[in-house]
Amino acid sequence: MKFVEKEDIEAPIEYVFSQITDFPALERSALRRGAEVQRVNEMSTPGKGMAWDTAFMLRGKRRQMRLEITDYDPPNCLIVESDSANLKGHMMLDLVALSRRRTRLSVSVSVSAKSLSARLLLQSLKLARTNMTKRFALRVADYAKDLEDRYKAIA
Repeated sequence: MKFVEKEDIEAPIEYVFSQITDFPALERSALRRGAEVQRVNEMSTPGKGMAWDTAFMLRGKRRQMRLEITDYDPPNCLIVESDSANLKGHMMLDLVALSRRRTRLSVSVSVSAKSLSARLLLQSLKLARTNMTKRFALRVADYAKDLEDRYKAIA
């Protein structure tokens, strides 16, 4: 299953990349939402190889997942792979400078099943694909708007 969304952000590409790679802030955000986040390595600077072990509740069950950065190309691209007992995921954040103060953020998320139960889960999600696509687009748009607002506050 794959979701793709693009949003234009009124902020320079360097600022947008710095915000999407502010991993301590993202960790705090996940903790506020009830997830457990544990950094696997203590790299001093963000980059390829950074990884986290996470745990969270989803559909009444505790899920565990490992996230790892597999490509880190400032300020253009960030790829994160996820792996759990039943699912494998791939997220690509691609940035393109449209002008000095405008950036296009492309977010692509794909999920594949590793077990029969995960295949059934993905099949049920495919039945609700229209609703899931709308929710994904809304989340990306909200994040882009938040980035714009934060940039306007400091500019």
